[in-house]
This record gives sequence, structure tokens and C-alpha cells, in this order.
Amino acid sequence: MKTDIILCGVGGQGILSIATVIGEAAMHENLYIKQAEVHGMSQRGGDVQSNLRISSDPISSDLIALGAADVIISMEPMEALRYLPYLSKEGWIITSSKPFVNIPNYPDVETVMADLNKVKNVIILDIEKLAQDNAIPRSANVILLGAAQKALNIEYDKLENAIRRVFGRKGDAVVEANLKALAIGKEAQR
Repeated sequence: MKTDIILCGVGGQGILSIATVIGEAAMHENLYIKQAEVHGMSQRGGDVQSNLRISSDPISSDLIALGAADVIISMEPMEALRYLPYLSKEGWIITSSKPFVNIPNYPDVETVMADLNKVKNVIILDIEKLAQDNAIPRSANVILLGAAQKALNIEYDKLENAIRRVFGRKGDAVVEANLKALAIGKEAQR
């Protein structure tokens, strides 16, 4: 078993929280995990990217090679396109449909979406709307995680348990909001 994941977005969108939950689930399955993070001016709305490699066998490098990613999870559509060269031919993109326009020359959104829709395996969700509609506005990132669950090859209950462990110190309300978000994402990806 091997899954190479690129998580990307803009600072403050919760990419590293998703990475933590996935990593926690993998470690409790006694899988090997390596992670490398890039924080590009994340406090000022810059890009944030994480390579997350999970395997049943030891992992040599923490970086994912071009054309080798099994999954790209992106909180922002342009960021999904940025890392497209890393996606394997059978890989999955799971991304938010809502752009985070933080640069003056942000590309045309319709062009970005058209390019994403050319990918064989793609899930595009308006996670912000789903989060707002379900009164969990701070859990949009976990909705995206729920939508990515099957592509990650991690059992749903393992992600639920990881959410309980990762967010448990923040209280029951935060745990329940994130469990609800995970379920919404799982249902939305069908």
C-alpha cells in the first residue's frame, strides 16, 4: 500500500489540519509516513503546500516526484492546477470550486475550471457553501477531506477516530462539527 498526497491551498485555509488528520489516521494503522511542508508567506495569504507520503513499506524521501502523486487535495482551484504536473495518470484531484483571489493576475476562473475538468478523476465541490449551509463555516477543509476519503485509501472510521484525537482538546463542539463536515464531504463525493 502506498499513497502519495499533495495538499495545497492558501495560508489559513486549514491544509495543515487536513495533513495532521490524515497522518494521525495513518500512524494508528502502523503505516509509515513522511511529510514535507512549504509555507509560502502563509500568514499573508500565500500558498501552502504539503507532501504527505503514506506506505506499508519504509519511505526513503519525503518529496513526491513529478507524475507520482496519487491525490491532490486543494482548498483553491488555481493551486490544484499549480501542482497538476505532479499528478499520476490515474491520480485524483479533489478541490474546492471557490477561488481565493489573492493576486492581481489571478487567471480566468472558467479557464481554471475547464483545465481541471480535463483530468480523468476530479471532484470539484463548493465546500464554502456546504459549510455555510450546514452551520459549520470553520470546517470547510474537513468537508474536502471527506470527499477525498476513497481516493486516500483510508477507511472512513479511521479518519473519524483521527478527528476525535486531533480536535479532542478543542472540545466536543469542535469534534462534532468536524465529524459532521467529514460526513458531508463523503456524501458529496458520490
